[in-house]
Amino acid sequence: MGQWITQHPPQAIFLLFVVFAMLEALRGSLRSPQATREDLPLEASITFLFGAVLYPGIMLAVDFVARRHVPELAERLAHLPTWAMIGMLLIGDDLTQYLWHRASHTPLLWPLHRAHHSAPHMGVRVVYRNNFFYYALMPGLWISAFLVFLGLGPVYPAYVLIKMLVIFGAHSEIRWDQVLYRHRWLHPVAWIVERTISTSATHFAHHAITQDDGVGHYKGNYGNLLFLWDVLFGTARITRRYPPRVGLADDVAHGPERWWVQLFYPLLKSKRTNSALAREPTIVG
Repeated sequence: MGQWITQHPPQAIFLLFVVFAMLEALRGSLRSPQATREDLPLEASITFLFGAVLYPGIMLAVDFVARRHVPELAERLAHLPTWAMIGMLLIGDDLTQYLWHRASHTPLLWPLHRAHHSAPHMGVRVVYRNNFFYYALMPGLWISAFLVFLGLGPVYPAYVLIKMLVIFGAHSEIRWDQVLYRHRWLHPVAWIVERTISTSATHFAHHAITQDDGVGHYKGNYGNLLFLWDVLFGTARITRRYPPRVGLADDVAHGPERWWVQLFYPLLKSKRTNSALAREPTIVG
């Protein structure tokens, strides 16, 4: 099994996605009553484009350019112990993704990340929901591809599978962390877990429509695999509660943006006034 995962990481991640989707379907939470007609086309399109175009395209492009211009660096780090490789991936991929995610909540990059927060629901279907260029420009993907070229290939598939397990779990309506909060004897475990990796409660809070209720925290809780980055950099809020509502207040007020605009901005722009996706953005969200 481990060898198959190493040899087929995209298929393993897809199967993991399907497992979460099936569990949500069994719970009746895969199809959200809050969803609009813009949600499914956006989520299906970017999930396909990321898995079939963006991710493999970046991996192949970096490998091609590196072998053409710096072939002597191929497998240069293959001698490193596993722990060192994992550490490099946590910094080169996960820490940079935390920083990229945090930067995407600034006016300059917010239009590329807005689609992720416009979802009026949570669930595994929201995981890849982002603007096309949010992923195309994501530093962690390019750095990861180069680290694989340098020789971190043997540990990368297992690393990315564990990372996606955490990310799927953080978005999923399964809310797996509730069991840790329900039983007092598990509270010490919960204290460690919620400060180490992203959980449903901490990430749902990041998607909250407001942070005035003491639960929502869309200006923090940026971690993807490691929530530790939020703890270290002072952007963490841990309440062990879930926000009553997720999404964007301006979408509630003005209606959702068209899915193709959310996907391909700035190539396509919103016709809606007071929109971050308009020709002249005026709000940050």
